[in-house]
Formats: sequence, structure tokens, C-alpha cells
Amino acid sequence: MSNIRRQSIISSGIVYFGFALGLMNTYFFTREGTFTPSQYGLVNTFIAIANIMYSFASLGVQSVIYKFYPYYKDNLKNEKNDLLTWGMLISTAGFSLVVIAGFLLKDLVIRKYVTNAPELIKYYYWLFPFGFGLMLFTVLEAYSWQEKKSVLTNFLREVLFRAFTTVLIVLFIQGIITGFDVFIKWYAMTYLLLATLLFIILMAAKRIGFHLYVSRVTRRFRKKMLTLAGFVWSGGLVINISNVFDTLVIAAVMPNGLAYAGIYSLAQNIASLVQAPQRGIISASIEPLSRAWKDKDYEKINRIYHRSSINQLVFSIAMFALIFLNFRDGIFTFSLRDSYLQALPAFLFIGLWRIMDMGTGLNAQIIATSVFWRFEFFTGIILLTLTLPLNYFLTKSLGIVGPAIANLIAFSVYNGIRCIFLWKKMKMQPFNIKTLYTILLGVGCYCIIYLLFNKYQGLGWIMTRSIAFIVLYTAGILYFKPSPDIFHVLDSVKNRLVRKSRS
Repeated sequence: MSNIRRQSIISSGIVYFGFALGLMNTYFFTREGTFTPSQYGLVNTFIAIANIMYSFASLGVQSVIYKFYPYYKDNLKNEKNDLLTWGMLISTAGFSLVVIAGFLLKDLVIRKYVTNAPELIKYYYWLFPFGFGLMLFTVLEAYSWQEKKSVLTNFLREVLFRAFTTVLIVLFIQGIITGFDVFIKWYAMTYLLLATLLFIILMAAKRIGFHLYVSRVTRRFRKKMLTLAGFVWSGGLVINISNVFDTLVIAAVMPNGLAYAGIYSLAQNIASLVQAPQRGIISASIEPLSRAWKDKDYEKINRIYHRSSINQLVFSIAMFALIFLNFRDGIFTFSLRDSYLQALPAFLFIGLWRIMDMGTGLNAQIIATSVFWRFEFFTGIILLTLTLPLNYFLTKSLGIVGPAIANLIAFSVYNGIRCIFLWKKMKMQPFNIKTLYTILLGVGCYCIIYLLFNKYQGLGWIMTRSIAFIVLYTAGILYFKPSPDIFHVLDSVKNRLVRKSRS
């Protein structure tokens, strides 16, 4: 676990720095006098649609890389490894089909969005370079994770992408970028820049080589890879649609849909802080999980499963409580538009959904890298069956809080099914009594700080509430000791400080 822990900690630090940049960007997007809620909604709708595009276009390439990379690594030299070559070619061909479908379906998109989201129609064709860049980056990222370069890819996705956005925002505010029209067109090119940079880094490190021949590993496993890609692609597609369908429904069915999509996006983006460590843990765990399944090291898989659950739960509960304690005060203190107060109830349910997802551990990655990968497809179908109608009807009846409730229900069922499956098949489950202690500790600390400081407002009180909660919650974690990884980290920090003081 030490390598996973080290990469997870470094990646989580990078992710949180990226989220700090993201918060700054969110502030500029939502403050009075800079961008309108509709413009902010359009930016986030770009992200939602791009995720659907890459999900269609990738054709399951990432899952093939996750599952079969160890076989290529053990049997081929780097210069003979054709896994990424075929992955890039297949996903590019897949995106060509997406472009064709985009042209054929444009009239349908216009009918659905022209009334409530006309700006989306105006920039319709700029969705394609944004989606293509995201697809290329995601395929290269999957390969980089197996090459143990998760820290690099997390830096590019979480920090550099947001830094590009920050630069565009500053140039827009300063008037160097003359108007939102120029801003959104430059924004559409950001993932292409990231994908190009990652490709150059991998080539310079001699981690990839492009050659149009079929290796013996590809010939041996091609049928299994095609079957895996088909099932996991279908499952991943429905999961990604489920993840972004809420934004698309809000933009389509609510009057002034893009403005409400912007308000909902604030809740989503703030709630993503709750889930920030997950990317670091996933990226650091994929290669060890693939290797453990290949070596039939079930004890290691179970250990990763349990520790991923409790580590993520500790952090997600703390982050959710800190944000929820300060959400309303933050809107007023930082002079955001009053309309963004409507994001608070949506954040509540999105945040609870994120905690639930974090607390159930790496069940998706464990199943996807195992011989049970077909199950991902079937659970994805269940998720989509729940998500689409719940999002539509609850949005129509409850407004922007509706999709948040819908996703909490749907993803709770989805994660519950996967946890039960792993228990039935492998006798693996991520929970113990310390899971309950951690939840009760978070609830107790929140209630105490809320009762003490809720009536006060201002930046000083935001800091006071936050510090008081962190001290109280940290003391509880040190007492209950829910995860050994936390104490390994503290010991490492202490030992380094001791060494530095002696030197």
C-alpha cells in the first residue's frame, strides 16, 4: 500500500491545488459584473456534452488498457507495445462517428434547446474540438496511469486545465479577449492543448512508440479485448450519461435553462471538492488492482477496497461539513450574485451523493479490472434506467434541486448493488465499525460548530468556523484511528521533520 499511499497523497495534493484554482475560477464566473449565469451555464454544459462525446467515441479503449496492460508490459518491450497505438486509432475513428452523428442530429438539438438555451445552439460546432481533446487526453491518461504517471496526469487535468481557464478569465476581465464569443472559442481548445502536451511528454520519455503492426499479445487477446471493450464501453457510456444528464435536463426543460444550469453547476463544482481525493486514489490504484487480479492476490484487493473506503470517507465528510457550514455566508461575503443562493439545497443532496460514492470505495475499479467486468454493463443499465426518468420528472416538479435528489437515489442504488455483488462473489466489503464512528463523528462536529457559530457572518467567522471544525474533527479522528494510512502519513511527516532538524 505504500506506493499507492504515496501517489494518492501527492495526487490528492495536486487535485486540491487544482480545486483551489477551480474555486477562484468559480468566483470570477459567479461574482457580480463579470459573467452572466447563462454564460457560466454554457461553460459547464460544454463539459457535460464533451463527456458524452468522449464516452461514445472511446469505444471502451480505456477499459482495455486497464485490464490488459500488465500482459503487454510482461511480454513486450516498450518499443514493441502496440496497445496505445490501436487505442488512439480506434477512439479517433469513434469520434469521427460522433461528428457525423452531430451533423445529422443538429436539427433535433435545436428543437430541444433553442427556447431555453439559445447560446448552446450558437456555439454548437465548438463542442466538437472540446470533446475531441477530452477524448484524446482520457485515452492517454489511462495509459499513463499504467505507466505510474498518475501524478503527471492529475497535474495536467486538475491544475493545468484550470490554469488555462484562469488565464482566459483574466484576459477576458482585462479586455484583451474582446467578448465572451472569443472566450468560449479559446476555451473549446483547452483539452486539445493538454492532450498534445501529454503526448509529447510520453514520447520524450520513450514510454510510447507508434507503429502499425499487430503484436503477438494483441493477436492472442484480441477477441477478449473486443468483448471487454463492448461491455465496458456500453456500461461506461450509460454511467457518463447518468453523471451529466442533470445539467442537460435543466438547460432543456427549465425557462432560462442555461442560467439555472449555471446555478446548479455552482453546486456541482463546490461539491466536487468533497470528492477531490478520489481521483488520486483511483489513478494510483488501477495498476496495482490490475496486477493483483492477474496474480490472484485477493488479500491485496480486499485491503485496497477497505482502505480506499475509509480514507475517502474521512476526507469527504470533513470537506462536506466545512462547505455546508460556510456556503450561505460565502455567497454574501464574496459578493456572488444572490441567485446563486438557490444552489444551497442542490449542494446538500449532491454532497451526500459524493460522500456515499466515496464511502463505498473503489468498487467500480475492482469490478472493471476483474473477470467480472461484464457486471459493470448491467449495473450501468440499471443506473441509466433510474437516472433518466428521475432527473426529468423531478426537475419538472422540483426545479434545480430535483436532479440532485434524483442522482442521490440512483447512485445509492447503483453503489449498493455493486457492494452486494462483491460481497456475494468475493466476500469483500469495505465497511467496519469505524465507518459508523467516522459518520457519527462528522455529524456531531457539524452540529456543535453550527450551534456555536451559525448566527455570525463575514470572512473572519468563516475562518473561525472552519478552524474550529478542523480541530474538533481531527481530534476525533486521532482518537478513533479509523485508518492506519492516516498515521503512516503522520509518522512520515514527523520523521522528515526530525531528519531536517538534525541536519
